Amino acid sequence: MVELKKHLEDLRKKFADSAEFFDPRFRRVAEKIFKGGTRAAPYSGISTFAGLPFREVDFAAPDFGDLQVAAVGVPMDLGVTNRPGSRFGPRAVRSIERIGPYNHVLDCAPAYDLRVADIGDIPFASRYRLEQCHENIEAAIRKIVEAGVIPLSVGGDHSITHPILKVVGAKEPVGLIHIDAHCDTGGPFDQTKFHHGGPMRNAVLDGVLDPTRTIQIGIRGPAEYLWEFSYESGMTVIHAEEINGMGIPAIIEKARQIVGDGPTYLSFDVDSLDPAFAPGTGTPEIGGLTSREALELLRGLKGLNLVGGDVVEVAPQYDSTTNTAQAGAQVLFEILSLLVFSPAVRGLK
Repeated sequence: MVELKKHLEDLRKKFADSAEFFDPRFRRVAEKIFKGGTRAAPYSGISTFAGLPFREVDFAAPDFGDLQVAAVGVPMDLGVTNRPGSRFGPRAVRSIERIGPYNHVLDCAPAYDLRVADIGDIPFASRYRLEQCHENIEAAIRKIVEAGVIPLSVGGDHSITHPILKVVGAKEPVGLIHIDAHCDTGGPFDQTKFHHGGPMRNAVLDGVLDPTRTIQIGIRGPAEYLWEFSYESGMTVIHAEEINGMGIPAIIEKARQIVGDGPTYLSFDVDSLDPAFAPGTGTPEIGGLTSREALELLRGLKGLNLVGGDVVEVAPQYDSTTNTAQAGAQVLFEILSLLVFSPAVRGLK
């Protein structure tokens, strides 16, 4: 009892009237975030991705300043096969407050450790013409990449990844960590190959994606017969049914072996999560990843040479709870946190 009282007295002396952070690890973060004894309220100001600063960019004559990473919305869902609505994904993800600023597992505060901003949405010349929208995406992402900035995109349906890969893989085919319920390597149908079921196939055939450095994780559902291109081209496919047996650490190790040290893109379709966690998406498939498994998987990719990433297929109108947008926002924050450690980000030591 005496020892407990003494311990309490010591705690009171140190903490009762002190706003100081004593642990060097926590103090390093707090000094970036707290200003004048307070920090920004998560419910105030303009809603941006993960609470990032907003920098308006005119894509006709863009000025990215000294940014290392640009988060950009891609509100386009003309490539869906069934349920539309992911054009509202960027707005829904931006509306989620209290994401970050500290990543306690990766021990970083990416909004403060990187020169990063939410630069708004890619402008589209037409809301009706899919191929033209892809051209607009490619043109905008090219301006970002040519400025030496890493693109971090929020869709939109998964067809947006094809024009992005055409830019980031233009000089050298990139590797890919693709977390999804579907391989998205299907062929043309309904008179077009530009749909959300085929971006990875299109990217390989365009010579911008290296299939031997591609791993697809979480695959499941009745569309399996559409994915023969994944196997024929040399992609590694890990089905959702294999995850429990393999374990997340083994999958992380497999992914790291496959992509190696080369430039790698990370694409996360929110339907990789079981619809119990993320029902608001265009093609939900039961039996998917839990949100905790997804976070463990992503955090295990620390140090990879990431040249960009995206979160796609958040369709908020199918989820009255906002859980899907919450998951999408958190995944975006995790990818942003990984970029703190990517050799591809200019100016990082």
